[in-house]
This record gives sequence, structure tokens and C-alpha cells, in this order.
Amino acid sequence: MDFKGKVVLITGASSGIGAAAAVKFAEFGAKLALIGRNYENLKEIAKKCDNAAGDKDENSYGTPLLIRADLTDEETTANIIGEVLKRFGQLDVLVNNAGIIENGTIENTTLAQFDRIMDMNVRSVYQLTMLAVPELIKTKGNIVNISSVCGLRAFPNVLAYNMSKSAIDQFTRCVALELAPKGVRCNSVNPGVVVTNLHKSSGMNDEAYEKFLEHCKTTHALGRAGDVEEVANAICFLASDLATFTTGMNMPVDGGRHAMCPR
Repeated sequence: MDFKGKVVLITGASSGIGAAAAVKFAEFGAKLALIGRNYENLKEIAKKCDNAAGDKDENSYGTPLLIRADLTDEETTANIIGEVLKRFGQLDVLVNNAGIIENGTIENTTLAQFDRIMDMNVRSVYQLTMLAVPELIKTKGNIVNISSVCGLRAFPNVLAYNMSKSAIDQFTRCVALELAPKGVRCNSVNPGVVVTNLHKSSGMNDEAYEKFLEHCKTTHALGRAGDVEEVANAICFLASDLATFTTGMNMPVDGGRHAMCPR
């Protein structure tokens, strides 16, 4: 996989899967625009990207562009593509990774909670993709959306999150069909449980999280939770020229969880 001369925009790049994907793209020579809410974390990830890039030519790599942004702020999101073009002059890959998860069922998920999840996980993705598409058409680029096994299967107590990821899967397929005649591919990666700070940031304490990871041994066919680098590898593959005949794919990277019916 070679991304020299390519510009990759990654949202939610300050931690977890987004951060791992940033480092992996840097390893393959990409120029990076990293979006996140935590600017200090973004700076640390940028250092890791610089180290991963090694001695690559400054003209082909360069220091990542860092943009602190709340993607649910429509005005802020509207300015992102302009900042990327001002720095790099083009956009080749959009990785829509930023997202949140919250617990709740039909009995206790409030409309405010529903709106919060859908605004972050779906509406912001729609807006940024819409703004990026004219540039991706110019470069014959592609889009990788980070969905979830929750988009493919139903799980209790994360109702709004499940709905948001199902929406992203359908969004992926529709955009793939619409942009295929223009040479732009669109795919999603659907992780199972991956060890990140996502669940803790949603309110899960250390003890509950350890029990959750232990339970993954029975809910994932491979007997464990995933690692962020395993998902990053899939993201880079779908974005690369190794996947030029792949579009509209919702790709499970979930240790086989989508194929199981654990009780």
C-alpha cells in the first residue's frame, strides 16, 4: 500500500481507531489532515505519525494538518475542507471515523440522547462527505466510513447507536452507487468490540469495562476483542489501490461476531 502524494482526511483522529489509522497512513507516506476535539491529543498523534513516516521526502509526506473541531457544529464542519485545500491543494481519501456511543433502550432513550447520537454519528458524516465529494471527484478518490457490527446485527441497550450505524451502512451503499460513475469508491469498516476509550468515555467504569472485555471471549468467534491496528489495516486497504474494484462494501472486522448468535 502506497499513499505517497495522497491527502487523507481523518475525523476522530485524536484517539482510538482514528489515531491508529493516522499512524498507519503516515507509515504508507500519506499527507494527513487530522480532525479531533482534543487538540493536545492530536499533537501527540502527529508526533507518532512523524515517527511512522520516518525519513520520507518532505514533499510527499509533510507534517499533519491538525484541526480542532466539534463536527456537530455545522459552521465549523463547513470550513474543514477549505482548510485542507489551503494546506494541500487536494483531497484523496476521506475517513469518517468520529462517533459516540451511549446506552439506552426504547424505554429510556430520550429524544435528546437520540438527537445527540444521530447528529454526531450520521448528520456530521453526511455534511462532511457532501462537502468533500467535489474534491474526491477531481482526484478519483474514495471514502471509508467507520461503522460497527451494530450496523449489521441487533444488540440490546444501544438502540440509537445501532440505528446510527445501520444508517451509515446504507449511506455507504447509496453513496457508492451514486459516485461510482464518477470514479469515487465508498466503503465502510464494521468493527466488533475494539479496545479503545470509546466505552469508558460513554460512562463505563473500569470494573464494568473489564467484565465487558472478558465477555468478548464468548461473543466473538476468535475469542477476544480487537485491536485498533487491526481495524486501521482494513481502513488503509479499502482506501488503497489494492481495493480498486471494491465499493459499496460493509466490511466486518469483528473477530467473526457478525456470524454468531451468542445467548
